Amino acid sequence: MTLRELVVAYFQYPAIIAYLGFAALTAAIWVYQPAPMVQTLASIAAAILLYPLVWYALHRWVLHSNWMFKVPLLASTWKRIHYDHHQDPNHLEVLFGALHTTLPTIAIATAPVGYAIGGVGGAAIAIATGLVTTCFYEFCHCIQHLSYKPKNKWLAAMKARHMAHHFHDEKGNYGITNFLWDRLFGTFYERHERKEKSPTVFNLGYTDEVAKRYPWVKELSGGILATGHPRQRDRD
Repeated sequence: MTLRELVVAYFQYPAIIAYLGFAALTAAIWVYQPAPMVQTLASIAAAILLYPLVWYALHRWVLHSNWMFKVPLLASTWKRIHYDHHQDPNHLEVLFGALHTTLPTIAIATAPVGYAIGGVGGAAIAIATGLVTTCFYEFCHCIQHLSYKPKNKWLAAMKARHMAHHFHDEKGNYGITNFLWDRLFGTFYERHERKEKSPTVFNLGYTDEVAKRYPWVKELSGGILATGHPRQRDRD
């Protein structure tokens, strides 16, 4: 896949179109009721700075938790937004997050700080910044999962670390584009630093034994829990 092909495919995804549409809407709210320039810039900066921390926290302590699949009302959400993605990291239909979970999360993560800084205008521009930042994250996520080999060293290193998260050890490298919080919280690693492959890298700890007590994800998966590398499953 070439970079041009990746860009074309990226902008065809409904989720990206939705993010850009909502970003235009919230930017229009800012135009209608703008915050002063200093507060506007501060709201944008705060949203950009907070975003990696919010993503890290959600990725590590929510999506990689062992509590969501235990709650019947949350089991299908966990399955859709993360379990399926780890079961087969190259399954493009679940590459992007579900809008009913991502849009509220973006608003909750950005609007309060924007409102505290610049009122309605600050909240609107902070949400718009969060949406655009999400688009950037998702573009990098495409680079990491699609058959595109980046020539840029930063993008190549970022892809290698994310692929290690998916194919070697899921307990680390929770960042997508920014690994600062991984470094600060001690979860950053290079693949050669962890010799042993995690036995739960594809199932996130949701095994047949666990499913006996918490069966909802297994039931939603047709009663089958895939194990091992996705390509090896295809050959079986």
